[in-house]
Amino acid sequence: MNGAVRATTELDPRSLRLYVLTSGTFRGRSHADVATAALEGGTSALQLRAPELDEVELRALASELAARCAEVGVLFIVNDRPEVAVASRAGGAHLGQGDDLDGARSALGPERVLGISVGSIEEMRDAVARGADYVAVTVWATPTKPEAEPGGLELVRRIADASPVPVVGIGGIRPSNAADVIAAGAAGVAVISAVADADDPVEATRALAAAVGAGVRGSA
Repeated sequence: MNGAVRATTELDPRSLRLYVLTSGTFRGRSHADVATAALEGGTSALQLRAPELDEVELRALASELAARCAEVGVLFIVNDRPEVAVASRAGGAHLGQGDDLDGARSALGPERVLGISVGSIEEMRDAVARGADYVAVTVWATPTKPEAEPGGLELVRRIADASPVPVVGIGGIRPSNAADVIAAGAAGVAVISAVADADDPVEATRALAAAVGAGVRGSA
């Protein structure tokens, strides 16, 4: 659509299995604190979600995290800001329905990943037409993203069945239900508070990775 640039290589769905989003609002932990714990715990993808940071802070932190993720082979994504993703050498950007999706794909170019949040099969198809490499679906309600309408496992299943790109489930996901999201067809799960607000965020990441791994094996 509108001359969107598509990626030249396929996104490996395994890079999305456990996808931790940073937060600076829990227990006095910074975005860097959450990122460090997630990387130590074995996340496969990391997203910097920091709307409260100013431009200088955001670009500096994005560059730091991009370098750290590159060292360990973890996909690094910047939320909402494709130009910051490019400047920081991140792996890509993630956008919502209200963002400039066509402009994001063009800004990212063919070598970076574009993720888009969707809430229906129609939005998924539009996202793919606009160059999405993966889509994210809200599974259960979460206070971290109160604006997102949860669709439950059934919506994950319907979108995953119809989608030509990997689907990531987000919202209300814990080690106790992560395998259910995988069983519904998701390539991976994305979490915020399950790691950022955990008593031990490193162990929380490890528990989530183990749960997702069990779900993948059970779906095989």
